Amino acid sequence: MSQSELNPAAPVAATIYRGDSIENTHLAHVAVVDADGRLLYSFGDAARMTLARSAAKPAQALTVLETGALDQCGFDEADLALMCASHSSEPRHIERTRGMLAKAQASEADLRCGGHPPLSDAVYVDWIQRGFTPTGVCSNCSGKHAGMLAGARSIGAALAGYELPEHPLQVRVKRTVASVCDLPDEGVEWAIDGCNLPTPAFPLDRLARLFAKLAAARDQQEAGAATPPRTAALARIYRAMTSYPELVGGEGRFCTLLMQAFDGALVGKVGADGSYAIGVRASHQTARLGAQGALGIALKVEDGSPGVAYAIAAELLAVLGIGTPDQRAALEGFRAPKRLNTMGIEIGRMGFSIELAAHR
Repeated sequence: MSQSELNPAAPVAATIYRGDSIENTHLAHVAVVDADGRLLYSFGDAARMTLARSAAKPAQALTVLETGALDQCGFDEADLALMCASHSSEPRHIERTRGMLAKAQASEADLRCGGHPPLSDAVYVDWIQRGFTPTGVCSNCSGKHAGMLAGARSIGAALAGYELPEHPLQVRVKRTVASVCDLPDEGVEWAIDGCNLPTPAFPLDRLARLFAKLAAARDQQEAGAATPPRTAALARIYRAMTSYPELVGGEGRFCTLLMQAFDGALVGKVGADGSYAIGVRASHQTARLGAQGALGIALKVEDGSPGVAYAIAAELLAVLGIGTPDQRAALEGFRAPKRLNTMGIEIGRMGFSIELAAHR
């Protein structure tokens, strides 16, 4: 059965050509919402039940933040950024994880994530040359796990079993994720992520809603408006991620380059297997799109291709007119990567067929 038969609402978003021949087509869905949660634009099924994977990390970090763990353990904003990261396992990421564990009075033995090949090719080559065997602190999710240990300690729960769905901290995570996505508890489905923690699934437009809330919270904070505790916490997460984009991803990674290029105007986060989410602060550009305040963008590629997800995310910024040409040019290597053979000859290209439906 083909992908289109499995999900007839999934249209082709990107096509890869070799010469003039179609080599691959990639089906995808897109949801664009504003700070009020209104669906403004869509492509495919904006309500597709989507495993957000690591794109949900800001909501998981919110749970830890609301336990008071960051202040109790002396975590700073760089630590908070690492809690939201899918990092490249560079030395700075590993050392910061170790520092977070020390602040939380925990050890690497307490981590319930395992080592794996890094997301960075350069780091992988270095590890191979040194014969290095990665452990839990090297996991791209190690910051999230260190944060979870701090959260467990903050609420007086056992560190052992912090990764289990029935652990008191994970029960809090489930409630927080549903609440921040404006869903009832039963509106979120749960599975187990690659890093061994519970991971949520919810409609794609709710992922966009989460990121719109992050951006809107930062807008409210910077405007000097009185903010409820949750809004202040979301603004703190936004500020941490955009202040330390190199910790959220790593050298040459899409998330890092995106946030560096836009210099605080937006926040972005990848989720494994082809999901991506962006929160855009309010501006004349978001207003032109019909948004009340900030904008949230979420996408899911049906075949889980991360490279295609990055390409579509960059293309959507162009389609929606977000940022300047120079800012978007910083992502051109992801939007239109050169397709070269082993002799350096360009043999193909990627094309897009994303026509957003307006819901205004």
